[in-house]
Parts: sequence; C-alpha cells; structure tokens
Amino acid sequence: MGKRKRLAHLPHETNSLLPQKKHYRQRAHANPFSDHALDYPSSLEAIDWSEHYPAFAASGKTPEFADIGCGFGGLLIALAPLFPDTLMLGMEIRVQVTQYVQDRIAALRTTSVAPVPSPMSLSTTTTPYQNVSVIRANAMKFLPNFFPKHSLSALFFLFPDPHFKARKHKARIISPTLLAEYAYVLRPGGIIYTITDVRDLHEWMNAHLDAFPLFESVSETELREQGSGPVLDAVYNSTEEGKKVERNGGEKWLACFRRKEASRMIAP
Repeated sequence: MGKRKRLAHLPHETNSLLPQKKHYRQRAHANPFSDHALDYPSSLEAIDWSEHYPAFAASGKTPEFADIGCGFGGLLIALAPLFPDTLMLGMEIRVQVTQYVQDRIAALRTTSVAPVPSPMSLSTTTTPYQNVSVIRANAMKFLPNFFPKHSLSALFFLFPDPHFKARKHKARIISPTLLAEYAYVLRPGGIIYTITDVRDLHEWMNAHLDAFPLFESVSETELREQGSGPVLDAVYNSTEEGKKVERNGGEKWLACFRRKEASRMIAP
C-alpha cells in the first residue's frame, strides 16, 4: 500500500493543499462479501453527525443525499456548492480512497472562498463544503444502520462495479434484496440515479428497478423540466469514471427511478 502525503506536511498554497490521488493507490474494486473489519453504528442514535458536519451541529439535520461507492468524491464535490443546505454523505469501502476523499474535503474547507449567498439559500455556514462528508462503509450490508426510514431524497449509483461473470451478479449493487433497503431509506418522491458505461449492467439495473413495486421510471427530460438538470450534469460528468468514458469516446447509460408512495389495502 503506497504512502500518502498528509495535509500538515504540504505547503500552504491552495493547489498544494489538495491531495493527489497518486499517493492513495488501491485496487479498483473490493469484494463486498469479504470481512473488511468495518466499524458501523449499532443504532441510528449512536451516530454523531456533528463530527462529519460541524457547521450544522445545532441544526439537527441528517444526510439527504447518499453516493454509494463514491470513489474519489467527484459527485459530492460537484453537488456540495449547488445545495449548500443539504447534507451529503459518500460511502466507500476502500481504505485509501476513503482517506483521499476525507483529505480532499478537509482541504477544500480550508482553502475555498465562500460564494456570495443566493437569495434562495438558507445556509448559515461561512465556508463551502461544510455539507459534505464521507464514511468508510459497506452499503450492501449496513445501509439501514446509517439512514432512518424515508430520510434520503437522492441515492446515487454511478459507474458501479459491473461484476461481469454470472456467478458474480449477486455482488451487483442493484438487486431485488437491496432494492427493499433502498426503498426503506428513500422518501416517497426521492430519486435513484444510476449510470454506467456497460450496457448489460444498465439493462440489469433498469430491469430490476422497473420490476420493483416501489419504484417507477422517470425520464431525464422530466427530471430536467423539474429543475434537476445540474444534478444530472454532475451524474454524467463529475466522477473520475465518467471523465474517463468521455475521454475514450464511450457511451453512458442513465436510468433514474422515483420512489413511489406505498399503497395500502384497507380491509372491508
């Protein structure tokens, strides 16, 4: 495992404070079924979100956006200034990659200049990126340990591991079993965003989401008409994987689904 530079040892120039990925080398993928010696909260009450979002410590807020398998944090960094009042959490299983995102956020909080507040913004923070954080976690096993029922308004699955071999399909992040958990933490009206450069995986995710009774497909056009264009632009272009696909002239396959309100049968 390669050595990495700590922020305290770097020069004070803005560009030098930002961590460099070459010091955080790790395998591209991790086996989600392996024992990764993870620490996870025993209950929702055991989580102290003020450690992740100190500027919002007195607000009582909890994360509303969750980026599952956030990689190097490109989506989080892109969305944080656009939604300064919304807490966002990245979940990443790889040690070094998680550390990179933590250091990146810390550096941005230190070096970024606060923008002029928008009249529509309710944020009381004085510096950007206070609303974004990352945690090392296995979302396939412990997602409900972090998020209460109906607490999220957006779930992101961007360029997930395709697990090409049929015997590995059980490790795909979209599956009937996991969709029940996503429906649990996502509030009615909330959106699941998926994107991949692998058409087979796109068709797999689309088919499973479409077959699940608590999700309904929503078109990119409809989402843009509803004001989600900046989110979709970030989904397409903010991640390392998305940029790589763009450079290589590859295709990106987007599928978005809305959490439906559950209908209840009333006995006569």
